[in-house]
Amino acid sequence: MRSRPVIGGRAFQFEPHHCFACGELNEHGLHLVLHADASGCRTDLTLNPGFQGWEGIVHGGILGTILDEVMAWAVIGRGTWGVTARMTVEFRRPVPVGLPIRAEGFVTEATRRLFRTTGQILDPASGSIFATAEGTYTAVPADRLVALQKRYGLRLAADRAESPEPVDA
Repeated sequence: MRSRPVIGGRAFQFEPHHCFACGELNEHGLHLVLHADASGCRTDLTLNPGFQGWEGIVHGGILGTILDEVMAWAVIGRGTWGVTARMTVEFRRPVPVGLPIRAEGFVTEATRRLFRTTGQILDPASGSIFATAEGTYTAVPADRLVALQKRYGLRLAADRAESPEPVDA
């Protein structure tokens, strides 16, 4: 099965890969399902005890990873890719393991080469904020963008037919 981010309401897919945050080949990864467009990115998830720090509490590094991913995909939702140049995180409250959470990322400023972003992790039921972040992403040069898009095969989900799954008789 291929990853299927949703960008601008359209499902995309790309070749399987080992990204800890969104890759499906990383058996220890987060396997985030991302929804991105020009206005930002979001993902909804529930973290299991494999991602805890203190007993029953999600590890802060995992929360930082999730924030980095939604802010980076907010850049991708604008039609380009960027790499993290700087990121700061403010942890406001502990996130209990097993609690459904939402992470959101937004581009707040864009120049030709830099994107400034914000992100947050919240309880979607109450709106309580667990963590916030600010980031700076450097735009990938045009030639590198083409190479990355080719390597990962980013395309509309309908662009390439999937091979049928084998059927047991």
